[in-house]
Amino acid sequence: MVETSGDSGGTPEGFGVRVAVAADVPLVKAVIDAAFQPYVERIGLVPVPMEADHAANVAAGRVFVTGEPVVGLVVVEQRPDHLYLDIIAVRPDAHGQGIGGRLLRFVDAHARALGLEEIRLHTNSMMWENQKIYPRYGYEATERRVNGPYDRIHYRKRLH
Repeated sequence: MVETSGDSGGTPEGFGVRVAVAADVPLVKAVIDAAFQPYVERIGLVPVPMEADHAANVAAGRVFVTGEPVVGLVVVEQRPDHLYLDIIAVRPDAHGQGIGGRLLRFVDAHARALGLEEIRLHTNSMMWENQKIYPRYGYEATERRVNGPYDRIHYRKRLH
């Protein structure tokens, strides 16, 4: 496992998480596709993360991965007043190993390292598993919003 260093653009140490590089793009796509494929039939359309420009996200330094080979990842975007958690994905065969929790704790530490006091995310209302997970990590639902075919629940976590 490659650890991040303290001088890598504000990336916190000690989580076994590193910034993704161009060579990781196929693995990033594979993990996201595996994680979100089960939802295609349930929600009746391809989840947005599966259609993201993974190469552009990696090139922009927004993707952080864990595992060798990659088993989990987050895609984040620094905004003026919060860190937006765009995607979190763990390969289904790696569920139950604490990887998602480690990634969420990394996001907390990353936001703090950037001087941000809030994290925001949203999830499709049909991904009910997520609605059980996020509150366990301190996220509170703030609103439900329909945008075209997407019915999303928005969450935020205030860091203290």
